[in-house]
Amino acid sequence: MSDERPLPEVAWFGALCDDDYEQLGVADPAMRSSWDHCRSIATAADRNGFDAILMPSGYALGIDAVAFTSAVAPMLERIRPLVAVRVGEVWVPQLARQLATLDQVLGGRLLVNIISSDLPGETLESEPRYRRTLETMLALKQLLAGQPLDVHGEFVDLTLDPPRICAERATAPPLYFGGLSEAAKETAAHAADVYLMWPDTVVGVGEVVADLRRRAAAHGRTMRYGLRIHVVVRETEAEAREAAAHLIEAVDEATGTAIRNRSLDAASAGVARQAELRDGADGDGFVEDHLWTGIGRARSGAGAAIVGDPHQVRAKLDAYRAVGIDAFILSGYPHERECDRFARLVLDDHPHAPLPS
Repeated sequence: MSDERPLPEVAWFGALCDDDYEQLGVADPAMRSSWDHCRSIATAADRNGFDAILMPSGYALGIDAVAFTSAVAPMLERIRPLVAVRVGEVWVPQLARQLATLDQVLGGRLLVNIISSDLPGETLESEPRYRRTLETMLALKQLLAGQPLDVHGEFVDLTLDPPRICAERATAPPLYFGGLSEAAKETAAHAADVYLMWPDTVVGVGEVVADLRRRAAAHGRTMRYGLRIHVVVRETEAEAREAAAHLIEAVDEATGTAIRNRSLDAASAGVARQAELRDGADGDGFVEDHLWTGIGRARSGAGAAIVGDPHQVRAKLDAYRAVGIDAFILSGYPHERECDRFARLVLDDHPHAPLPS
């Protein structure tokens, strides 16, 4: 790569939320999230040289991200776990203590993905939910940086010294955060270190990056930008397209709708944008060269994949990087096998580097 920007961070996906299949929509008990299955994915990503691995979090499905990462941490030699936490489920001072402890276990390699979630059993309107998220992020950053709190907000009302394990820290782990609604974008601009996006066209991603740069600048801040997207890579383009078609050939419209509606974020602005991409795709599901939306027929959230041979996949990643993406969170089905395949075909020849400690 010819420019002077830092090399991109390339991460894999931990599949902790019962989201692993040979074919989407076809349940396989051996691939349900479990200690054994997810440990194999995490150690494969570490072995294959990925910079980070997203440990996703959901209430109803899968296993707990923090507990799992604590257990697997001693088995990971260099990779940086990006641990998702659902805002509001744990009281802020205890969450800070928990994450600082996990960061100590990891030798300072922790990354944190903030999820602006409802509490289980609660439904909070979008605007107040993001106000709660912002207050929590700001308080969490202070505590994790070892600074005392004296805040009196709508949701966080505390005068409190940090716990000792936080007070010994010099800096807080980076906070990753995403969302396409106005409230989500403003929350990110105010408090996130890395703004995460779901798949979009190259132009669409560039527009969102430009928008968030303006918003962050209004708060006197800068951020990095990340893209969460699937990949289907094979030695030839024809093989990649065949593999993509095979992945969803067992999914009919009713099954796909039921799968998407299981997600708690099924009505979010981000999910709506994924549906728009599918609606604008051609008969094979491609909305632009090598960006395939078929995967979104059978999952909520990130609903598109880069499909092609190694050269085409690398070129697509570079195209996203050219419009501002600094970090990629990639995944493929099934996750352990595709982790090995992507590393062999793409990662070994694609310059990347971990975030500085």
